[in-house]
Amino acid sequence: MTQHAREDAFDHELKLLLDAIYHRYQHDFRHYALASLRRRVSQAMQRFGCRSVSQLQDRILHEPEVFAQTLEYFTVQVSEMFRDPDYFRALRAEVVPFLRTYPSVKLWIAGCSTGEEVISLAIVLDEEDVLDRSLIYATDINPKALGVAKAGVYPIARMAQFSASYLAAGGTRSLSDYYHAAYGSAIFDRSLRQRVLYADHSLATDAVFSEVHFVSCRNVLIYFDRELQNRALGVFHEALVHRGYLGLGSRESLRFSALAASLEELPGRQRLYRKR
Repeated sequence: MTQHAREDAFDHELKLLLDAIYHRYQHDFRHYALASLRRRVSQAMQRFGCRSVSQLQDRILHEPEVFAQTLEYFTVQVSEMFRDPDYFRALRAEVVPFLRTYPSVKLWIAGCSTGEEVISLAIVLDEEDVLDRSLIYATDINPKALGVAKAGVYPIARMAQFSASYLAAGGTRSLSDYYHAAYGSAIFDRSLRQRVLYADHSLATDAVFSEVHFVSCRNVLIYFDRELQNRALGVFHEALVHRGYLGLGSRESLRFSALAASLEELPGRQRLYRKR
């Protein structure tokens, strides 16, 4: 079999696997970027000792625990606190003054992963005296990641980098004021998570669940194909209040999306948009 034929066979089996996962577990990865899916499924095959995608599919369909572990490969769990510090500076300058005009505000972090951005946003809101009237929805499709996010516990070794990013993002205190260290871990204050509602939500299949003033979905759309990107952006647009804000990742843009005319980009390069 030629290399091209092998790739075609792999892609055909991959499509069957994604259809099977959707019908068996109601998780829809059928519109994720193909190149990324190929790489992740290959990694899962290696992890479970499967020589073909079909073998992996058989195990996933008949062993739910294998699917739970495979989910780790389909969802990228890479997150940092105050990632792209200038983004958080822009939130303080542009978004917070808008939030202050409301007696209560709702914010949505879509694809929250293990919760580092949730903590980061909560800290910004706390320092800007908005947290006590805020409700943050933190959503993801990976239950294991949501569990980590709810716990708010991270390796202490990561705190030096997080602290540097926090200060670069305009932090007004010391990051260590927000956590205590124990047994090699940093445990963030419960007060930061009391205003957070963690929930399972899929941008591929689920609809709007609340009206919100701000949506942050960073470094998620890059793993979707154009059709799913437009679906997700449509959900965000529908959720946002009049003149509400949307934040995307540094490598993401609305330029070629179906929603390009519905959201205006703020000056600068922080990928912040406002609903027209």
